[in-house]
Amino acid sequence: MLKMAGHGHLARLLLFLLSRQGLCINIWELLMSKTENILDLIDAGIKAETLRQKAIANNIANLETPGYRRVDVKFEELLAKCLRSSGEFDLSEVEAQIYRPKQTPVKSNGNDVNLEAEIGQMIKNTLRHKTYIRLLSKKYNQIELAISVK
Repeated sequence: MLKMAGHGHLARLLLFLLSRQGLCINIWELLMSKTENILDLIDAGIKAETLRQKAIANNIANLETPGYRRVDVKFEELLAKCLRSSGEFDLSEVEAQIYRPKQTPVKSNGNDVNLEAEIGQMIKNTLRHKTYIRLLSKKYNQIELAISVK
């Protein structure tokens, strides 16, 4: 169970991160009731952002490839679905998935990659990744502090 003491600011930062993804659920209550370990959530987020960075890089590399359709990563929606479920779940089992959105305009060569949009996504992704890394660092600092208190 995610406990308020010592985890409050970490959970609030995670709440902010996830809410910025457009999740329309009360993540705070769900995290408080279902998440056994905040490190699992941070780990899942880091893995998702790493995969998203690779997908964006792949999209940019195929900017001029005829017929190429961009890929994206679905993670926040999957996490929200698990958090909404009434049963127990293991965050280590919530894995980001690559998919083809097919919602962007297609150019005459059949390619739908827009460089400006990909760069914007890369910037947002980098900021989310840095936030997860900072959260992880704060958590380890808390653990280190707890160990050194006598």
